[in-house]
Amino acid sequence: MKATITKQCMGDRNCNKLCPEVFQYDEEKLLSVVQFDVIPEKYEEVVRKAAAECGAEAIIVEE
Repeated sequence: MKATITKQCMGDRNCNKLCPEVFQYDEEKLLSVVQFDVIPEKYEEVVRKAAAECGAEAIIVEE
């Protein structure tokens, strides 16, 4: 599974709070970034949840 964050990111950091192991906030770009090219299996469910809860719909999950 892969996850990307689009330019629609509002920088509200909800995904960072939900799964800081995968999502980190880039202070220079003022948006979140994904720390893995391929999401480790143990984080897949929480990444799906972060995508579903993203108010800007900025997290794209590719299974």
